[in-house]
Amino acid sequence: MVDASHNSDPIVRSIEARDVVEALIRGLRDFQAAPRFGLLFGLLYAIGGTAILVCLGALRMTYLAYPLAAGFAIIGPFVALGLYEVSRRLEKAEPISIASIWKTVRSRREIAWMAFVTVFVLVVWMYQVRLLLALFLGNAGSFASIGEFLRIVLTTNGGLLFLVVGNVIGAALSLILFSLTVVSFPLLLERDVDFVTAMITSVRAVSASPIPMIGWAALIVVLLTLSALPMFLGLVVTLPVLGHTTWHLYRRIVTSPDDAPTC
Repeated sequence: MVDASHNSDPIVRSIEARDVVEALIRGLRDFQAAPRFGLLFGLLYAIGGTAILVCLGALRMTYLAYPLAAGFAIIGPFVALGLYEVSRRLEKAEPISIASIWKTVRSRREIAWMAFVTVFVLVVWMYQVRLLLALFLGNAGSFASIGEFLRIVLTTNGGLLFLVVGNVIGAALSLILFSLTVVSFPLLLERDVDFVTAMITSVRAVSASPIPMIGWAALIVVLLTLSALPMFLGLVVTLPVLGHTTWHLYRRIVTSPDDAPTC
Protein backbone atom coordinates (compact mmCIF):
# COMPACT_ATOMS: atom_id res chain seq x y z
CA MET A 1 0.00 0.00 0.00
CA VAL A 2 1.08 3.58 -0.56
CA ASP A 3 2.25 5.33 2.61
CA ALA A 4 -0.38 7.90 3.59
CA SER A 5 2.35 10.21 4.89
CA HIS A 6 3.54 10.65 1.34
CA ASN A 7 0.35 12.23 0.01
CA SER A 8 1.64 15.81 0.40
CA ASP A 9 3.19 17.55 -2.58
CA PRO A 10 6.77 16.46 -3.27
CA ILE A 11 9.55 18.88 -2.35
CA VAL A 12 12.64 18.90 -4.55
CA ARG A 13 16.05 19.36 -2.96
CA SER A 14 19.22 20.25 -4.84
CA ILE A 15 22.08 17.75 -4.80
CA GLU A 16 25.82 17.77 -5.45
CA ALA A 17 28.19 15.38 -7.18
CA ARG A 18 28.99 13.70 -3.85
CA ASP A 19 25.30 12.77 -3.51
CA VAL A 20 25.52 10.89 -6.80
CA VAL A 21 28.64 9.07 -5.59
CA GLU A 22 27.01 8.17 -2.26
CA ALA A 23 23.87 6.97 -4.04
CA LEU A 24 26.05 4.80 -6.28
CA ILE A 25 27.70 3.27 -3.20
CA ARG A 26 24.27 2.52 -1.73
CA GLY A 27 23.19 1.06 -5.07
CA LEU A 28 26.14 -1.33 -4.99
CA ARG A 29 25.23 -2.33 -1.44
CA ASP A 30 21.63 -3.07 -2.47
CA PHE A 31 22.89 -5.22 -5.33
CA GLN A 32 25.08 -7.13 -2.88
CA ALA A 33 22.21 -7.44 -0.41
CA ALA A 34 19.76 -8.90 -2.97
CA PRO A 35 21.91 -10.13 -5.88
CA ARG A 36 19.48 -12.73 -7.21
CA PHE A 37 16.83 -10.11 -7.93
CA GLY A 38 19.32 -7.74 -9.54
CA LEU A 39 20.83 -10.49 -11.68
CA LEU A 40 17.36 -11.68 -12.71
CA PHE A 41 16.23 -8.26 -13.93
CA GLY A 42 19.58 -7.64 -15.58
CA LEU A 43 19.46 -11.03 -17.30
CA LEU A 44 15.94 -10.42 -18.62
CA TYR A 45 17.06 -7.05 -19.97
CA ALA A 46 20.10 -8.65 -21.65
CA ILE A 47 18.03 -11.48 -23.13
CA GLY A 48 15.53 -8.97 -24.53
CA GLY A 49 18.31 -6.97 -26.17
CA THR A 50 19.95 -10.08 -27.61
CA ALA A 51 16.63 -11.32 -28.99
CA ILE A 52 16.00 -7.99 -30.74
CA LEU A 53 19.53 -8.02 -32.14
CA VAL A 54 19.01 -11.53 -33.52
CA CYS A 55 15.77 -10.38 -35.14
CA LEU A 56 17.57 -7.43 -36.73
CA GLY A 57 20.14 -9.84 -38.12
CA ALA A 58 17.44 -12.09 -39.56
CA LEU A 59 15.82 -9.04 -41.19
CA ARG A 60 19.22 -7.80 -42.50
CA MET A 61 18.88 -4.66 -40.42
CA THR A 62 21.92 -5.03 -38.15
CA TYR A 63 22.88 -1.42 -38.92
CA LEU A 64 20.17 -0.46 -36.42
CA ALA A 65 22.15 -2.12 -33.59
CA TYR A 66 23.80 1.14 -32.49
CA PRO A 67 20.58 3.20 -32.26
CA LEU A 68 18.97 0.20 -30.59
CA ALA A 69 21.68 0.20 -27.90
CA ALA A 70 21.03 3.92 -27.36
CA GLY A 71 17.31 3.17 -27.24
CA PHE A 72 17.93 0.71 -24.42
CA ALA A 73 19.35 3.61 -22.41
CA ILE A 74 16.12 5.50 -23.13
CA ILE A 75 13.84 2.81 -21.69
CA GLY A 76 16.16 1.97 -18.79
CA PRO A 77 14.14 3.87 -16.12
CA PHE A 78 11.01 1.88 -17.00
CA VAL A 79 12.79 -1.48 -17.08
CA ALA A 80 14.36 -0.78 -13.67
CA LEU A 81 11.00 -0.48 -11.88
CA GLY A 82 11.43 -3.82 -10.15
CA LEU A 83 14.86 -2.75 -8.90
CA TYR A 84 13.41 0.41 -7.36
CA GLU A 85 10.94 -1.75 -5.47
CA VAL A 86 13.73 -4.03 -4.25
CA SER A 87 15.61 -1.00 -2.89
CA ARG A 88 12.43 0.38 -1.32
CA ARG A 89 11.80 -2.92 0.46
CA LEU A 90 15.41 -3.19 1.62
CA GLU A 91 15.15 0.35 2.99
CA LYS A 92 12.03 -0.54 4.99
CA ALA A 93 13.26 -4.04 5.91
CA GLU A 94 10.26 -5.60 4.15
CA PRO A 95 10.30 -9.13 2.67
CA ILE A 96 11.23 -9.33 -1.00
CA SER A 97 9.80 -11.72 -3.57
CA ILE A 98 8.98 -11.60 -7.26
CA ALA A 99 5.28 -11.84 -6.38
CA SER A 100 5.45 -8.88 -3.98
CA ILE A 101 7.41 -6.79 -6.48
CA TRP A 102 4.94 -7.54 -9.26
CA LYS A 103 1.96 -6.83 -6.99
CA THR A 104 3.33 -3.41 -6.04
CA VAL A 105 4.24 -2.38 -9.58
CA ARG A 106 0.89 -3.57 -10.96
CA SER A 107 -1.02 -1.62 -8.28
CA ARG A 108 0.50 1.71 -9.40
CA ARG A 109 -1.79 2.45 -12.35
CA GLU A 110 -0.16 5.79 -13.18
CA ILE A 111 3.03 3.91 -14.05
CA ALA A 112 1.30 2.64 -17.19
CA TRP A 113 1.03 6.21 -18.47
CA MET A 114 4.71 6.83 -17.78
CA ALA A 115 5.51 3.61 -19.60
CA PHE A 116 3.53 4.90 -22.58
CA VAL A 117 5.57 8.13 -22.59
CA THR A 118 8.80 6.13 -22.51
CA VAL A 119 7.83 3.78 -25.32
CA PHE A 120 6.53 6.69 -27.40
CA VAL A 121 9.90 8.45 -27.19
CA LEU A 122 11.65 5.19 -28.12
CA VAL A 123 9.43 4.85 -31.21
CA VAL A 124 10.14 8.47 -32.17
CA TRP A 125 13.86 7.78 -31.73
CA MET A 126 13.83 4.74 -34.03
CA TYR A 127 11.69 6.51 -36.66
CA GLN A 128 13.99 9.51 -36.76
CA VAL A 129 16.94 7.13 -37.28
CA ARG A 130 15.21 5.63 -40.32
CA LEU A 131 14.34 9.12 -41.59
CA LEU A 132 17.94 10.30 -41.27
CA LEU A 133 19.15 7.15 -43.01
CA ALA A 134 16.86 7.91 -45.93
CA LEU A 135 17.89 11.60 -46.03
CA PHE A 136 21.66 11.13 -45.83
CA LEU A 137 22.32 7.58 -47.05
CA GLY A 138 19.45 6.70 -49.35
CA ASN A 139 17.49 3.48 -49.04
CA ALA A 140 18.26 1.92 -45.63
CA GLY A 141 17.49 -1.53 -46.96
CA SER A 142 20.36 -1.39 -49.47
CA PHE A 143 23.06 -2.17 -46.89
CA ALA A 144 24.21 -5.74 -47.41
CA SER A 145 26.05 -5.98 -44.08
CA ILE A 146 27.00 -4.08 -40.96
CA GLY A 147 30.52 -3.76 -42.40
CA GLU A 148 29.25 -1.99 -45.50
CA PHE A 149 27.08 0.27 -43.38
CA LEU A 150 30.02 1.27 -41.16
CA ARG A 151 32.23 1.89 -44.18
CA ILE A 152 29.67 4.24 -45.73
CA VAL A 153 28.95 6.03 -42.45
CA LEU A 154 32.61 6.57 -41.57
CA THR A 155 34.03 7.41 -45.01
CA THR A 156 31.38 9.52 -46.77
CA ASN A 157 30.12 13.06 -46.18
CA GLY A 158 26.53 11.82 -45.97
CA GLY A 159 27.54 9.18 -43.44
CA LEU A 160 29.37 11.65 -41.23
CA LEU A 161 26.40 14.04 -41.36
CA PHE A 162 24.14 11.15 -40.40
CA LEU A 163 26.32 10.45 -37.36
CA VAL A 164 26.46 14.07 -36.24
CA VAL A 165 22.79 14.91 -36.74
CA GLY A 166 21.61 11.55 -35.40
CA ASN A 167 23.68 11.83 -32.23
CA VAL A 168 22.58 15.42 -31.61
CA ILE A 169 18.89 14.51 -31.99
CA GLY A 170 19.38 11.37 -29.93
CA ALA A 171 21.09 13.32 -27.16
CA ALA A 172 18.23 15.85 -27.12
CA LEU A 173 15.57 13.12 -26.93
CA SER A 174 17.51 11.29 -24.23
CA LEU A 175 17.88 14.44 -22.14
CA ILE A 176 14.17 15.22 -22.46
CA LEU A 177 13.14 11.72 -21.45
CA PHE A 178 15.71 11.59 -18.66
CA SER A 179 14.30 14.84 -17.26
CA LEU A 180 10.78 13.42 -17.40
CA THR A 181 11.55 10.01 -15.87
CA VAL A 182 14.60 10.09 -13.59
CA VAL A 183 12.43 10.91 -10.56
CA SER A 184 8.93 10.14 -11.87
CA PHE A 185 9.14 6.33 -11.92
CA PRO A 186 10.44 6.00 -8.32
CA LEU A 187 7.97 8.69 -7.20
CA LEU A 188 5.00 6.86 -8.74
CA LEU A 189 6.19 3.64 -7.14
CA GLU A 190 6.37 5.14 -3.67
CA ARG A 191 3.59 7.73 -3.58
CA ASP A 192 0.00 8.18 -4.68
CA VAL A 193 0.49 10.94 -7.27
CA ASP A 194 -0.56 11.28 -10.91
CA PHE A 195 1.95 10.84 -13.70
CA VAL A 196 1.82 14.52 -14.73
CA THR A 197 2.82 15.59 -11.22
CA ALA A 198 5.55 12.97 -11.29
CA MET A 199 6.96 14.28 -14.59
CA ILE A 200 6.84 17.89 -13.37
CA THR A 201 8.65 16.88 -10.19
CA SER A 202 11.27 15.05 -12.24
CA VAL A 203 11.90 18.10 -14.45
CA ARG A 204 12.13 20.27 -11.33
CA ALA A 205 14.71 17.87 -9.91
CA VAL A 206 16.92 18.18 -12.98
CA SER A 207 16.47 21.97 -13.07
CA ALA A 208 17.43 22.26 -9.39
CA SER A 209 20.71 20.38 -9.86
CA PRO A 210 21.55 20.49 -13.59
CA ILE A 211 25.25 19.67 -13.44
CA PRO A 212 25.14 16.58 -11.17
CA MET A 213 21.93 15.32 -12.79
CA ILE A 214 23.20 15.68 -16.36
CA GLY A 215 26.43 14.07 -15.21
CA TRP A 216 24.41 11.15 -13.87
CA ALA A 217 22.52 10.93 -17.18
CA ALA A 218 25.79 10.86 -19.13
CA LEU A 219 27.17 8.14 -16.85
CA ILE A 220 24.03 6.03 -17.39
CA VAL A 221 24.26 6.34 -21.18
CA VAL A 222 27.97 5.50 -21.25
CA LEU A 223 27.67 2.50 -18.92
CA LEU A 224 24.57 1.07 -20.62
CA THR A 225 26.04 1.53 -24.09
CA LEU A 226 29.36 -0.09 -23.15
CA SER A 227 27.54 -2.90 -21.33
CA ALA A 228 25.44 -3.55 -24.43
CA LEU A 229 28.48 -4.08 -26.68
CA PRO A 230 29.32 -7.69 -25.66
CA MET A 231 25.89 -9.05 -26.71
CA PHE A 232 24.25 -7.08 -23.86
CA LEU A 233 25.93 -9.33 -21.28
CA GLY A 234 27.34 -6.43 -19.26
CA LEU A 235 23.79 -5.30 -18.56
CA VAL A 236 23.33 -8.25 -16.21
CA VAL A 237 25.34 -6.33 -13.60
CA THR A 238 25.19 -2.73 -14.84
CA LEU A 239 21.40 -2.43 -14.96
CA PRO A 240 20.73 -3.52 -11.37
CA VAL A 241 23.45 -1.28 -9.94
CA LEU A 242 22.14 1.72 -11.90
CA GLY A 243 18.57 0.91 -10.92
CA HIS A 244 19.32 0.69 -7.21
CA THR A 245 21.41 3.86 -7.44
CA THR A 246 18.55 5.74 -9.09
CA TRP A 247 16.28 4.86 -6.18
CA HIS A 248 18.73 6.24 -3.61
CA LEU A 249 19.29 9.35 -5.70
CA TYR A 250 15.53 9.86 -5.79
CA ARG A 251 15.38 9.55 -1.99
CA ARG A 252 17.97 12.30 -1.70
CA ILE A 253 16.16 14.60 -4.12
CA VAL A 254 12.45 14.25 -3.34
CA THR A 255 10.86 14.70 0.06
CA SER A 256 7.65 16.03 1.62
CA PRO A 257 7.13 18.31 4.61
CA ASP A 258 6.72 15.38 6.99
CA ASP A 259 9.66 13.34 5.68
CA ALA A 260 12.73 12.95 7.83
CA PRO A 261 16.01 13.76 6.04
CA THR A 262 17.74 10.78 4.48
CA CYS A 263 21.46 10.24 4.65
